[in-house]
Amino acid sequence: MSKLISELSVFFPAYNEEGNIEKTVQDAKDVLLKIAKKWEIIIVNDGSKDKTSQIGHRLARSDKRIRIIDQENRGYGGALKTGLYNCKYRWIAFTDSDGQFDFKEIENFIETQKLEKTDLVIGYYKKRQVSKLKIITSKMWEFAVFILFGLHAKDIDCGFKFISRKVLSAIPKLKSERGAFISSEFLIKAKRAGFKISEIPVTHYPRTKGSATGRNINVILRSFIDLGRLWIELNLGL
Repeated sequence: MSKLISELSVFFPAYNEEGNIEKTVQDAKDVLLKIAKKWEIIIVNDGSKDKTSQIGHRLARSDKRIRIIDQENRGYGGALKTGLYNCKYRWIAFTDSDGQFDFKEIENFIETQKLEKTDLVIGYYKKRQVSKLKIITSKMWEFAVFILFGLHAKDIDCGFKFISRKVLSAIPKLKSERGAFISSEFLIKAKRAGFKISEIPVTHYPRTKGSATGRNINVILRSFIDLGRLWIELNLGL
C-alpha cells in the first residue's frame, strides 16, 4: 500500500506539558506510521520546569525517529524557530503539544497541498476553545497585519501548519521570539517571497491537562511594536 507522503518532519513546541506530551507524540507516531515513508518527530522542550524533558527523552530512547531538543525558556516563538530550523525532511508539520488538535487531520493538509499545489497549508479553527478575550485580541491582531502587510488569513495564529522546507530556505531568517508575532512574521515573509498559501478548517478540543501560557498585555504590546518594526524593515529597508 502506497503512503500518502514520502517524507515528513513533525515537531511539537512544549512548555510544562508533562500531562500531554506523551499522548500527543504517540498519536502523531500512530498516524505517521500509516501515511509517511520516512518521518521524524521532534519535541522542542522550551525550558519546562516539570517532567516534560524526562518524558521526551524516554520517548526518544524508545524510537530513533523521535528526538528531543532541550533549550532555555525562550517562549513560543523561540521554540517554533528551533523546531523549524532543525527539521530534516522536505515537508514540515507542527501543532501545539497540548493535545487540543487531532493530528490525524494532517491527511487533509497533505491532500489539500497536492490538489492546490501550494507551498503552505495553514489551519483555521472550526471553533476555537479559548476565552472570548483571546479571540478578540487575535482578530485585532489579524486586522493590523492585513492593514500593514495586506496578508489576509482566517486565523494567522492557528497552531497547526504544514509547510514546504524550501520556504524556510528562501525567506529571510525569522527573528521573533514571541508567540504573538512569530506566525505573522513567517506568513508575511512567505507571501512576500511569492509562495502560495492554502487554508483549511481544523478541529480544536478543550485543554484537559495543564494550562496555557504566553498571552498577557505586555507580550501583546511588544508584539505590536515588533509588527511596526517588521513593516519598516520590509518597506524601508532599515
